[in-house]
Amino acid sequence: MASLKDATAIVGIGQTAFAKRLDEPEKTLACRAILAALDDAGIDPCEVDAFASYTMEETDEVEIAKSIGAGDVTYFSKVGYGGGGSCATVAHLAAAIVSGQAAVGIAWRSRKRGSGKRPWTDVHAQLPTPAQWTRPFGLLRPADEIGMLTRRYMHEYGVTRDHLFNVALACRNRANQNPAAMMYERPLTREMYMTARWISEPLCLYDNCLETDGALACVVVSADRARDCRHRPVYVHSVAQALPAQHHGMVNYWTDDPLTGPAWTAARQLWKTADLTPEDVDVAQIYDAFTPLIPLSLEGYGFCGRGEGGAFTTGGALEIGGRLPLNTSGGGLSEAYVHGFNLITEAVKQLRGTSTAQVPGAATCLVTAGEGVPTSALLLRS
Repeated sequence: MASLKDATAIVGIGQTAFAKRLDEPEKTLACRAILAALDDAGIDPCEVDAFASYTMEETDEVEIAKSIGAGDVTYFSKVGYGGGGSCATVAHLAAAIVSGQAAVGIAWRSRKRGSGKRPWTDVHAQLPTPAQWTRPFGLLRPADEIGMLTRRYMHEYGVTRDHLFNVALACRNRANQNPAAMMYERPLTREMYMTARWISEPLCLYDNCLETDGALACVVVSADRARDCRHRPVYVHSVAQALPAQHHGMVNYWTDDPLTGPAWTAARQLWKTADLTPEDVDVAQIYDAFTPLIPLSLEGYGFCGRGEGGAFTTGGALEIGGRLPLNTSGGGLSEAYVHGFNLITEAVKQLRGTSTAQVPGAATCLVTAGEGVPTSALLLRS
C-alpha cells in the first residue's frame, strides 16, 4: 500500500482580505483565493484536476472549475462537520495524488459569516437529531455547548478563566503582528478580558472566535512535482481524521468521558503514521473557535497530560519563545474565522519562514481542525 508520508506537498497558498463585511459574493472570494494560490505555486489553472472542500461551502467545484479555467477534473470530495473538516481537505487531496487519481489539487474555503446570517439563532428551523432534544432547552449555539463543556473542564481539573485568558492573549499578540488580521493593532489586556460581556458563561466575548468574510486556498501536488514549484515545499508528513466510537456532539454528554474528544482519536492515528512525536513539533496551529478547545487539544495531541492543559498555558508557553508557540497569525480568535483554513496557510508560512510572527528555525508544524466535532489533523514539515 502506498504511504502518504512526505509523498505530497503544499506548494501554493492564497487568501483574500478578511473583514466584517466584504461586498463580493462567496464565489468571487473563493476564485480570488484559489487563483492567488495557483499563482503562488506557479501552476496554470488548466492543470488543476482535483478539488476538496467542506460540505458547508456555498460554492461547488463545478462553479469553481468553470470560473478559474480548470482542465478535466478527475477527483473531487467534500468533508463534513464544519471546522472539523479543514485539515481533511488536504488529506483527501494527498490520498488522491498518491493513488494516481489526480496531479494538482485545490482545497479551499470561502465564507461570509461576518455579514451573513447566523444560523444558530433560527430556533424555528427543523432540528436534526440529536439537537432537537437540546436546543429547545437553551443549547442553541456552539458557544452554549462549549460553555457547558468548559464548566465541566473547570470543575474536573481546576481550569480557570486566567488559563483561558492566556490562550486569548497569545492569539491576540500574534494578530497584533499581522497586518492581515482583523485584530491587528488592537491589543488585549487582562482587565478587558475579565470585564468583557458574557456570550455563554463561562465564555466571554474574547473566548469566542471572530465572524469573518473571506476565503483561503492551497495547492497540493506530489513531492516530485513540488521541487519544481516557486517556493520551498511544505511536505504533508502525516494526516488523520477522527470520529470516536461514542461521539455525540460538542458537549459529548452521552460518552463515558466528555473531556476526551475527537482530538484523542485523531492524535493516535496521526502519531502512529508519523516519524515525529509531540516533542518534535516546533510550532502549532490549533483550532480555536473557542479558547478552551486549545487546552483540551493540547491534552489530546499529547503535549501534556490529562487535565494539564490549563496549566500548560502559563508562563508564556504559547508565545513566541515558549514551550509551544501557536496560532501565529492570530488564529480564529484574532486573525479571522474561516472554519480553520487560515491555520493551514499560516503553517505553510511558518515552514517557509515567511510568517509575520516567525518561529526561528521552524521545521515542523501541527495543524488541527475543530475539537468537539468529527475532526482532522495534519503534521507538516519543511
